[in-house]
Amino acid sequence: MGGFFGAVSKEDCVFDLFYGIDYHSHLGTRRAGMAVYHKKNGFDKSIHNIENAPFRTKFTQESTEMQGQYGIGCISDYEAQPILIRSHHGTFSITTVGKINNTEEIARDILKNHTHFFEMQNGTINQTELVAAIINQKQNFIEGIRYAQEIIDGSMSMLILTPKGIYAVRDKLGRTPVMIGKKDDGYCASFESFAYLNLGYTHFKELAPGEIVVMDETNIRSLGTLDTKMKICTFLWVYYGYPSSSYEGMSVEKMRYHCGECLAKRDKGLVDPDLVAGVPDSGLAHAIGYANESDVEYSRPFIKYTPTWPRSFMPTHQNKRNLIAKMKLIPIHDLIEGKKLLLIDDSIVRGTQLGETTQFLYDSGAKEVHIRTGCPPIMFGCKYLNFTRSTSEMELITRRVIVELEGGLPDAQTLIEYTDPDSQKYKNMVEKIREKLGFTSLSYLRLDDMLASTGVDPEKLCTYCWTGKE
Repeated sequence: MGGFFGAVSKEDCVFDLFYGIDYHSHLGTRRAGMAVYHKKNGFDKSIHNIENAPFRTKFTQESTEMQGQYGIGCISDYEAQPILIRSHHGTFSITTVGKINNTEEIARDILKNHTHFFEMQNGTINQTELVAAIINQKQNFIEGIRYAQEIIDGSMSMLILTPKGIYAVRDKLGRTPVMIGKKDDGYCASFESFAYLNLGYTHFKELAPGEIVVMDETNIRSLGTLDTKMKICTFLWVYYGYPSSSYEGMSVEKMRYHCGECLAKRDKGLVDPDLVAGVPDSGLAHAIGYANESDVEYSRPFIKYTPTWPRSFMPTHQNKRNLIAKMKLIPIHDLIEGKKLLLIDDSIVRGTQLGETTQFLYDSGAKEVHIRTGCPPIMFGCKYLNFTRSTSEMELITRRVIVELEGGLPDAQTLIEYTDPDSQKYKNMVEKIREKLGFTSLSYLRLDDMLASTGVDPEKLCTYCWTGKE
């Protein structure tokens, strides 16, 4: 995944830029960068690897030495950015959030014009440079941005830093958010709505799907939207969004409370746990919602130890990743031993970590471990955003179980049948997952309950990873 932040100011913007980017640290763990423009000194840029260190510690020097009235930056799980480009548009810097599925097709067309690409990541073209190359095919930024929105298969939101200001662009179907904040001496653009509140900004607007705005230190103006339907990613509320964020008027924390309430209502008369707990940290709000609705005691029978195990420090070998995920969890035996626990996680992807967490609770003396999830079974890998949790589909526990149940790879129609929570195939899949991972019981949040919990028109929500429907 990834997140970005940009700021324009009558004074120096670097303080706001530094902390605004840092507030996106939950969205990326590998690369981070800052680019600024100073009206006297021109452009400056810095990129660092943040795999084993927080953003703040890697950019402390830049936070004091960089200067500029305009700036953009990002934290990303993928390509190094922002990048600095010189073209017939002049010099500009660009950062992006999204995914391009037709990279090779677009690159071939551009290479016909004797263009070449510098930025490579594991042998592939840096998608941010590709977006810049697309924009450069047209005579001005607006035409170039619209051209990128037209030909990219996937999604693409972006910030473009120029000597005249910053262009902020939301992808054409609004799959990811772009928020605008305002204060007396300037504006900011942000992926997360909370990132600018402690910096003195007030919420100004949330860009519409496909909308382009340009802002400088004194003014912001919209250059138009696209006549397209919205398909914002529902998984932002489920997992990626920080609890204090809001999208389309619904806060992440409140949505997760609603999901927990729905799970509790469906569970009435079916289970009788001694306490309810959330898997730290993304399952905590669901557990609070469940406890409030069910009157079952909310508790924290284990704590995630983070001071020396930050999220960014994860070895590449899967067996070591699983070990470290387990090592982070510190049990509180007085709240576990002899107890019937109901544990809520935001989702089940591979199932490995939740299975090990359950065994860890049994080993710590739990009598029963009932598992509930804050979203329906994930059935399809995301093809619109670079979600690291939406991996290749055969890594998903749902797909592996379906292959076992069907005796081979299922066809498209059979897969769809497994997404129906009222079907026997769905029930067989859930039971098989429960059995494999050692849960006392397992229930997933229903799709209709999840969509209702957002308070957003379901037609505006992307549910591809659960339904396979675009």
